[in-house]
Amino acid sequence: MNANPKFLSATATVDEAAVQPLPNSRKIYVTGSRPDIRVPMREISQSDTPAMFGSEKNPPIYVYDTSGPYTDPDVRIDIRNGLETPRLPWILERNDTEELDGPTSEYGRQRLNDPALAELRFNLHRKPRRAKAGGNLSGNVTQMHYARKGIITPEMEYIAIRENLRRQEYLEQLKASGPMGNKLADLMGRQHPGQSFGASIPAMITPEFVRDEVARGRAIIPANINHPEVEPMIIGRNFLVKINANIGNSAVTSSIGEEVEKMTWAIRWGGDNVMDLSTGKNIHERQGRRPDLGNLPRHADRAGRAGRRLLHHPRRRAPAIRAADRQAHDGHRLARRLHHGQVVPGASQGILLV
Repeated sequence: MNANPKFLSATATVDEAAVQPLPNSRKIYVTGSRPDIRVPMREISQSDTPAMFGSEKNPPIYVYDTSGPYTDPDVRIDIRNGLETPRLPWILERNDTEELDGPTSEYGRQRLNDPALAELRFNLHRKPRRAKAGGNLSGNVTQMHYARKGIITPEMEYIAIRENLRRQEYLEQLKASGPMGNKLADLMGRQHPGQSFGASIPAMITPEFVRDEVARGRAIIPANINHPEVEPMIIGRNFLVKINANIGNSAVTSSIGEEVEKMTWAIRWGGDNVMDLSTGKNIHERQGRRPDLGNLPRHADRAGRAGRRLLHHPRRRAPAIRAADRQAHDGHRLARRLHHGQVVPGASQGILLV
């Protein structure tokens, strides 16, 4: 029995409480070397420090903001139409991708042409893109490929700004706040050498450092070309710790509407990534039609059980694992039809790890 309320795209909304501005802070954008590199951060106000004669003003603290446009008072959120696509100009100017007429997998086309699923789809009609091949083009459009070519992309500069958290600006403001602030800035500027355990973190993260770490294979930038609304971030030992939030519905509990609500609350409270572990109905439509997830790199894994139990549920594994599992049982290599039926649909939806 499935008592979940019916979820229709026409009535889809976001929880108003999850998009309200956070208290004692304001959302700001730090601009990079070009006007379309705007890194969202949260400027958190501090109380004054009591002193013998009055008090000393404390400068605000800056943290990077994972909530995307949802907490921007100047942005109107309509999840049915999707978010803005700040990465699209960066993708287009590299001129190494092309737009397709529609899904290339047979499964994806069947689902798209099924009238029974029309009420589930949002108004997002963006066509999938793929890498160009031939000539001087490699057919590779990953951030690692650019990094190994020595190219610093806008995504890498965006990440460098995000990782630095405006620390240098904060220390300068602290020094200017008064004698106590100057003393605190000096203390905060010191760092015990400790034990690095192989890590090598510079005092200031530069775009070149981001590029080098990715080129070495020590960090990754999840940035699918079919996910142009994503805010770039990086995962690696020499960068800030990232938080992964898991959501997901099932055949017996939680509606897709509730999953949308979980997502907005997860990113509001600091989730850097959202992993969708749904095992319920209409997974293809649910993952492909949720532009509200577009402000975070989205890992899509269709598993919903403990690791040991996954061994007995190959149909609930991630698409690539399911495809390989089916071939392994038959003693064959991964067939093109399975690749197109499982991996390609996910990749064309902007799913990063399929």
